[in-house]
Amino acid sequence: MSEMHDFNQAIIDEFRANGGKVGGGFEGAPIVLLTTKGAKTAKTRVNPLAGQPQDDGTIYVFASKAGAPTNPDWYHNVVANPEVEVEFGSDRYAARATPVTGAERDRIWERQKELMPNFAEYEEKTTRTIPVVALTRT
Repeated sequence: MSEMHDFNQAIIDEFRANGGKVGGGFEGAPIVLLTTKGAKTAKTRVNPLAGQPQDDGTIYVFASKAGAPTNPDWYHNVVANPEVEVEFGSDRYAARATPVTGAERDRIWERQKELMPNFAEYEEKTTRTIPVVALTRT
């Protein structure tokens, strides 16, 4: 297994053991577990992501991949298979993942950089526009 897989698995295990709360570098952050179906493999995968919850129940997530030059695998998976499962706090539900574009994407992204300044660092490391994805309960 890769180091990133082990790191993510530790966050997933901590999240599920503590009703959606995690410590370390993510303490206090709104963490979402996003379960996707692989675009090529159709295997389910779980990714812990920083979320930006909204009053209407939508949660925005960000395909930052810590500023890597390519989008994360989970992003390709939600584009191919937008029906996902979300775990947030102690809640678990089916959702639809929809990429957000244009001015709305920019507004949400700017807010995320205010809430979690490390996202500004990710943006500086890459030439790509980091995708924003809306998770809406179905």
